[in-house]
Amino acid sequence: VQLVEFGGDLVQPGGSLRLSCVASGFTFRNYDMSWYRQAPGKERELVAIIRLNGATNYADSVKGRFTISRDNAKNTLYLQMNSLKPEDTAVYYCYRPIDYWGQGTQVTVSS
Repeated sequence: VQLVEFGGDLVQPGGSLRLSCVASGFTFRNYDMSWYRQAPGKERELVAIIRLNGATNYADSVKGRFTISRDNAKNTLYLQMNSLKPEDTAVYYCYRPIDYWGQGTQVTVSS
């Protein structure tokens, strides 16, 4: 199993980013997939989850601003992040149950 994230960057408050996670080594369409994030000095937290049937759930802190999606043909998970805030600054991780993590991609929101 391999999960590789892309798309992290430095962005100004109010800006947008799209993160991608390319998966390999397993049948992507058969698994729920999630994005987590970890800010400095804080515990890792769930940001969003997309079920294998396409149903989604979000942390309250990102509802209405972030959208999780998947392309099963491309084995890729996405996180569209709009209206970014400084408190969204964190390393963002792709996750597949049970206990498979990507290496993370840094998102920094700052002026």
